[in-house]
Amino acid sequence: MKKYSVNELREMYLKFFESKGHLRMNSFSLVPHNDNSLLIINSGMAPLKPYFTGQEVPPKRRVTTCQKCIRTGDLENVGKTARHGTFFEMLGNFSFGDYFKEEAIPWAWEFLTEVVGLDAERLYPSVYVDDDEAFKIWTDKMHIPAERIIKLGKEDNFWEHGSGPCGPCTEIYYDRGEKYGTGPEDVLGGEGDRFMEVWNVVFSQFNNDGHGNYTDLVQKNIDTGMGLERLAVAVQDVGSIFDVDTIKALRDKICEMAGGVQYEAEGTEESDVSVRIVTDHIRSTTFMISDGIMPSNEGRGYVLRRIIRRAVRHGRKLGISGSFLPELALSVIAGSKDGYPELEEKKDFILNVIRQEEDKFEKTFEQGLEILANMQEELKAAGKNTLSGEDAFKLYDTYGFPLDSTEEILAENGFLVDAEGFEKAMKNQRDTARAARKVSNYMGADATVYEDIDPSINSEFIGYDKLVADSTIVAMAELHAADEDAENAVADALTDGMTGAIITSQTPFYGTMGGQVGDHGKIFLYPADVDSAEHDALGCDSCDDKAVAVFKVESTEHVAGSKIAMIGRVVKGMFKTGDKVTLKVCKHGRMATCRNHSATHLMQKALREVLGTHVEQAGSYQDADRTRFDFSHFKAMTPAEIQKVEELVNEKIAAELDVNTQVMTLEEAKKSGAMALFGEKYGDSVRVVNMGDWSIELCGGTHVSNTRQIGQFKILSESGVAAGVRRIEAITGSNVTEYYKELEQNAKDAAALLKATPDTLYDHIKKLQEELKAVKSENESLKSNAAKEALGNAADDAVDVKGLKLVAKSLKDVDMNGLRELGDSLKEKLGDCVVVLMSDNDGKVSIMTMASDSAVKKGAHAGNLVKEIAPMVGGGGGGRPNMAQAGGKNPAGIEDALKKAAEVLAGQIQ
Repeated sequence: MKKYSVNELREMYLKFFESKGHLRMNSFSLVPHNDNSLLIINSGMAPLKPYFTGQEVPPKRRVTTCQKCIRTGDLENVGKTARHGTFFEMLGNFSFGDYFKEEAIPWAWEFLTEVVGLDAERLYPSVYVDDDEAFKIWTDKMHIPAERIIKLGKEDNFWEHGSGPCGPCTEIYYDRGEKYGTGPEDVLGGEGDRFMEVWNVVFSQFNNDGHGNYTDLVQKNIDTGMGLERLAVAVQDVGSIFDVDTIKALRDKICEMAGGVQYEAEGTEESDVSVRIVTDHIRSTTFMISDGIMPSNEGRGYVLRRIIRRAVRHGRKLGISGSFLPELALSVIAGSKDGYPELEEKKDFILNVIRQEEDKFEKTFEQGLEILANMQEELKAAGKNTLSGEDAFKLYDTYGFPLDSTEEILAENGFLVDAEGFEKAMKNQRDTARAARKVSNYMGADATVYEDIDPSINSEFIGYDKLVADSTIVAMAELHAADEDAENAVADALTDGMTGAIITSQTPFYGTMGGQVGDHGKIFLYPADVDSAEHDALGCDSCDDKAVAVFKVESTEHVAGSKIAMIGRVVKGMFKTGDKVTLKVCKHGRMATCRNHSATHLMQKALREVLGTHVEQAGSYQDADRTRFDFSHFKAMTPAEIQKVEELVNEKIAAELDVNTQVMTLEEAKKSGAMALFGEKYGDSVRVVNMGDWSIELCGGTHVSNTRQIGQFKILSESGVAAGVRRIEAITGSNVTEYYKELEQNAKDAAALLKATPDTLYDHIKKLQEELKAVKSENESLKSNAAKEALGNAADDAVDVKGLKLVAKSLKDVDMNGLRELGDSLKEKLGDCVVVLMSDNDGKVSIMTMASDSAVKKGAHAGNLVKEIAPMVGGGGGGRPNMAQAGGKNPAGIEDALKKAAEVLAGQIQ
């Protein structure tokens, strides 16, 4: 048998099923679309759920894909064994109500034995124990002896996920030979490494109502899932996924960067774990970023951040210093770009994001070491030897310290960790994250009334070059607000005053998509004696008067498949399914939105010119009032950069560039240089929008016909919205004129307040600031002197506590800065001392504690001291051994708290 490479096996599989009439589809993004049940795509069938349920009509009844997937449920186990990994590719062939078991089983066998060349004598099928139909196909049609077929129970060979479609499975196991195991676990269906599952077909034939009741599905489906890397393990006859060609090349690169460490040699068990972790995690990292996932502290961004930091940490354990993940990402791109060309297209962006996150973690890691050192000091001062689970989890969650690293560092200093408390804190976080993902049904999204409409009903958008059109109502829905005691429902008629949605076979109304907000306008039902030509000639008031029914469209949305719903309310008459109606888009709203959308294209190009080609769209929003554009960039823009972008866009507006749209294949569009967006799924034909030779982008939105129609462009703000993501808000056209009018009026009003003119306003403000600065300085000096007077000769009042001087004083109306200044002064005067100062500020208490270095060496701990006394004034706080502060809300407790300070300090002194 030839030992095919990973890239060869992927192509062989897809070509084989193309030959069986399947449509080859590219891998979907790792970011789920309209699926709250998943954080990240984790199987080949996950992006295809709407086709399985019949909610959407698939592009073809037979589909084949190789889907990139990530699973992080057992992240802590990745690396500990050679079986676990977070990233994998899932080969799949799918039937949506087309073929079933009679075809799926023979094709599986044909591919494995005739195309790949696996020895049929080493292949063993499994079936669900009650699936007699599949068993019969294997024995009668495929001529597999019954004794070679293993029957497994529901836990192993029946796929279901709560309520929804489900069904039995058939799997194919490959006997890798005795060299991979001869123990009791090395049997069919066992946990050993000898028998490897290389094929799994789910026969989706039942519907589970969620209560264990099963009914036959009208549309029976096929869902094949086969791990590409696992197949490569069998074909290449290697030990694990870390030994297949593309992954081994990456693994070897890591060993080389680590100074030539050996892998799976005698005594390398610990370094093997780190090698596997870095190998796996850089693959996940590269693919996640290529799909627009950015490191952050929540959701899928947090998963990415954990993976990157874990890889960096284990790189350090291997002795790799400095930035190393970008170099490894280049190896991932080189090995996988044949199957995923977007990796090469996004290469610079991927490397930039990784480099930034590496650098950020280096700083965080150092902070974590410092925090851990402080925790050890606190344990020592308190006479304890075990770090709490909560503190260990804080180090893990915030600073990237794994439990084993914390245990190792503490053990060197004679401390333990509450591992049970750590696991409890970890479980709490997982439960919280799980609860945050709302799962309402199999689809992972709330069911809507639109799913009750016939899936074959579609809408065609015809509004690129027209705002008025006649069409036929093909479906309607009655809608109710969440607080109304009524349910949304498909309707045959909508009458005066009702809120609802109208779907027509064709519509000029643009549905919200790609960041552009949907159109608003009106739908009219005219009497038979008003013809189509007359509709177009009528003004809005005339339209309302002549029409027998009027529907005000307040928003337009894409719903359930390829339907466009015009949502609003009936303001006159009644509409029925089948009515021939006239649809009129609000011309002013559409044009204003077009200005903002077209300006966004110019702005993206300008940003790439000014900031660099790493700039990629990370989100956008355009309506009639403004445009909001999120983009990848790693620091705030300077005023000069913002001004340059603004100037470039206005320059292209003034250049009166023609805006042309062409429909072409995706391949042709890419060759033309058109920019595509992260996470977007494009069909075979795409729209390419050209603005002169300045901007070329794939875009399904609506635009001006010439850039002069944009009028003006003004950036209102630039800010950060996530790690590595910036946001610009801007306006165009008449909105810019209104903006400047408002600024002018504000300047006049402000000048009037200062008895100045707009021309002299700056000088007046500057003079006021200088006066205010002088007054503030004088005020601070007076406050400082007053505080010193109130403190008196506190040094003379110091009491002796086990050889240390303690000053514990109450003050009035001194803020925290004042307390800190007084504390520093006393510490300097007294030398070997502890200072506790408390101030009543309008009913709020400020507490400052300080300990000299010599006092700390004797056991004094300012942070622990403040923790003990702050509750007596209704507050809390903490800090370092040499300085800490706190707040409270009960001034009546100040005197008792000061008395308590001496008692607490006495307990600290060794």
